[in-house]
Amino acid sequence: MKKHILFYLGLAVLASSCNDFLDREPMDEIPTNLYLLHENDLAAYTAKLYESLPSHQPGSYDIGVFGFDSNSDNQAGSNPEKIFVKGESRVPQSGGSWNFNEIRSTNYFINRVRGLLESGELGGSEANNKHYLGEAYFFRAYFYANKLDSLGDFPIIKQIIPDNYEAVKLNSKRRPRNEVARFIIQDLDSAYYFMSPTPPVSNRLTRDCAALLKSRVALFEGTWEKYHKGTARVPGGPGWPGAQKDYLKDFSINIDNEIRYFLEEAKKAAQLVADNYTLHNDYPALFNSNSLDGIPEVLLWRAYNAGITPAVNHFVVGYLQRNGGGNSGYTRSMIDTYLMKNGLPIYASGSEYKGDRTYQDVADGRDPRLAFNTMLPGDMLTKQAAMTEAIIDGAGFYYRAPITEMAENRCTTGYSIKKGLTTDPSQGPTLPSVTGCVIFRAAEAYLNYMEADYELTHALDANSQKYWKALRERAGMDTDYQKTITHTNLEKEVDFARYSGSTLVDATLYNIRRERRIELAAEGFRMRDLRRWCALDKMQDYQVEGFNLWAENYKRYTTPAAGLDKNFDKPLGVIDLKEAGTEGANVSARSDGEYLKPYRVIASNIAYNGYNWNPNRYLYPIAFDHFRLTTETEGSSDYSSSPIYQNPGWKIETNSLPEGD
Repeated sequence: MKKHILFYLGLAVLASSCNDFLDREPMDEIPTNLYLLHENDLAAYTAKLYESLPSHQPGSYDIGVFGFDSNSDNQAGSNPEKIFVKGESRVPQSGGSWNFNEIRSTNYFINRVRGLLESGELGGSEANNKHYLGEAYFFRAYFYANKLDSLGDFPIIKQIIPDNYEAVKLNSKRRPRNEVARFIIQDLDSAYYFMSPTPPVSNRLTRDCAALLKSRVALFEGTWEKYHKGTARVPGGPGWPGAQKDYLKDFSINIDNEIRYFLEEAKKAAQLVADNYTLHNDYPALFNSNSLDGIPEVLLWRAYNAGITPAVNHFVVGYLQRNGGGNSGYTRSMIDTYLMKNGLPIYASGSEYKGDRTYQDVADGRDPRLAFNTMLPGDMLTKQAAMTEAIIDGAGFYYRAPITEMAENRCTTGYSIKKGLTTDPSQGPTLPSVTGCVIFRAAEAYLNYMEADYELTHALDANSQKYWKALRERAGMDTDYQKTITHTNLEKEVDFARYSGSTLVDATLYNIRRERRIELAAEGFRMRDLRRWCALDKMQDYQVEGFNLWAENYKRYTTPAAGLDKNFDKPLGVIDLKEAGTEGANVSARSDGEYLKPYRVIASNIAYNGYNWNPNRYLYPIAFDHFRLTTETEGSSDYSSSPIYQNPGWKIETNSLPEGD
């Protein structure tokens, strides 16, 4: 059953009740005999952990989770992503993903509460107490999954570590990433066991959330090990830095067995969710509704309320109503990946694709999710004019992307984000938004199952076929995915996901990846997917492109028309497009190609000459201070004596570049 997170009154009160406790260090100074003895204590403690889940952040002036994919090839922000630019990713002095604060909090809870639960010393409902223990296992797994994603190998710590040098050093020993992933899966199995199908109150996780996260982690690890096999980024691979440490001298791995194990676990966990949840028949409503109650597909969501004190709201809708600004925009690569509604790729014979000279052409006859996710001329932005440009009978309509606005309000590519848009004028520009934010939805389980199934067998079983057809049917697409596969020419695709490393994948696997890209657009999955698939190696001298500006769309700025279906209430203003190379340039030059290139406007832009991927960036570096503070002898400058080893291709040296940069 689906439940949601109420991040206002109820949860806020619960969270505040344990803030002071969580902020105290070290843990051994807490009067533990006075806390975590009753169901209410357990509920309050674990409520605080929900703040770590991705959502539109209260009070933040941005487009929330719909901007997360700006770190990938799906979307582009005003500033280029440094991880794609040669010479811009460096070893930090401090910080990074090597920290244990959140893990420490969950370890404290699990170690204390499990013992009290087993001895019958907890007050309140036993079933509810078990559920909150399950939540703690879920969150420890979630925190570890983030470490696995960023760093790979990581220490596995289940106890509270004393705050002294020797203890910290001893517990800084990294474990190979396959062991970390198995530990995460074990924790999620515990979470599933302890959590209820229906939580104690309507603002909590369920056991199905644990199953969904398990499928995500297992699929991540299985495909990472498969596609990074034979590199230093996989335990036991050539040059793997863990081999240099004496404490790992006895480590061995059968990589193929590990890959199979993780993919099988992903498939089983995904099915637990997919078979229990139907897809909602209104795709846009998943993202633009104030309440997601009653939508079976949504396992977990965050609610907002601007009417309480202090208010819990965001400003996502306000940015979207301003012509889809918010400092992001879909790339040409993203838009070109959408199929036609008839299931054919845009280049296939008989596709009836009209080209991309205009907004209307690019969207005509395409997968309906393109129009669901992307603003098109004539789309109503708000039932009141507010701060929109095109006004008809007092309502605001989309006419052109704000490609020259200040960064905060700009659509960088000309393809404006529509996912999450509601026309409610009470949530317009400068006004608080209260649309719910999806955290977990069942469509991901459908996609996870399909991918794991095909990776295991190179075929699609009955469940995969059923799930794929369901996704397409909900979207309003031709459900014959085999037709798509047959007419796919990988040489004509522009998606990095057609590759793993330097090898083209087969057409079926590519189209499974395509379905994932489209279904989960603007939901923050893309960069992790590209990294686990080892799909970025071909990103060399790559120019980010947006819409076709210079064929016809430029006229929307220089000579705007009188109206859409009828005349605008007032004329649209003329916008002076100043080409790169001229004073005050605000768009790329016509001589540089028809497509808007957001990073080719100013010559000093770090990505002016394009993106260039370095495979050493698949894993992030560990900050220098973590080595300095764990040397064999305290205060030593022999940083290699630390039990920590740096990720492959990076140095133990502040501000140093990865090899190859």
